[in-house]
Amino acid sequence: MTRAQFVMTPEQSCREAFVEASSFLEKCGVYEPQNNARLLLEHVLGVYGAQYYMMQPEPFPSDHRSRWEDAVTRKAAGEPAQYIIGSQEFYGLPFEVTPAVLIPRPETELLVEAVLREADRVFPDGAPLAVDIGTGSGAIAVTMASLRPRWRVGAGDLSAAALQVAARNAAANGVQIDFREGDLLAPFAGARVDILVSNPPYIPAADIAGLQQEVRDHEPRMALDGGPDGLAPYRIMLEQLALLPAPPQIIGFELGQGQARDIAALLETAGHWPEIIIVPDLAGIERHVLGVRTSEQVTKM
Repeated sequence: MTRAQFVMTPEQSCREAFVEASSFLEKCGVYEPQNNARLLLEHVLGVYGAQYYMMQPEPFPSDHRSRWEDAVTRKAAGEPAQYIIGSQEFYGLPFEVTPAVLIPRPETELLVEAVLREADRVFPDGAPLAVDIGTGSGAIAVTMASLRPRWRVGAGDLSAAALQVAARNAAANGVQIDFREGDLLAPFAGARVDILVSNPPYIPAADIAGLQQEVRDHEPRMALDGGPDGLAPYRIMLEQLALLPAPPQIIGFELGQGQARDIAALLETAGHWPEIIIVPDLAGIERHVLGVRTSEQVTKM
């Protein structure tokens, strides 16, 4: 299949360039063509917010034309705008993203909020060790470290390339994180982990072919494939708890649609967390499951 090449009409205003690119992306079947065109135009022009709107009637800078055509062409071919731009905001913080990492999603911010809320209840005066497993870009770990500077934060990933991206994001956001390479909990064997957070791969392997093109063809399969039923990483992590001196007092997982009750049942069967909490996303989908054990409950177990 021939790749659609975008060639802009010369001597246009920035507004006209936006309209032309939006129409081109729509014809190429791109989801949310206007939003994508704006993201790319802001990036190419280097203007955001009010500056972006003020520049709309101005002539499109001729020295930016080749970058603009390349960006729109790549987007038309299905590449995520975040990879073209090289960044994605998460919880108000900037994160570098490359094809080595999954693009952070807004719903994951709700997982961070839920973990912080429960941690403030369980560890009101302490400095717990919080570990983010399958950290990818480091979005969860960096955000926790930024919002709770007293915490000690670790993060692990099987991908060395992902850890390099995460380390740059930690440095860019001014936080210290203990990054470790390895399979799920294995790098933290022997560590007394108080809070375990993970947004692991949860797509059933057979469903990956039916995902949106941007995800299926461009985001790392390692970060998507959750095994035959999508639950393999959760089962493995619960088995790997034996590597730790004690189960964490808080465990928080992100998961796929329809998986919440199964994950909750796994946590209940493990028997370490008297409180099991299911958190819906903004669309009402049960998206996160937390297990919580307070200090008082620790002494009773």
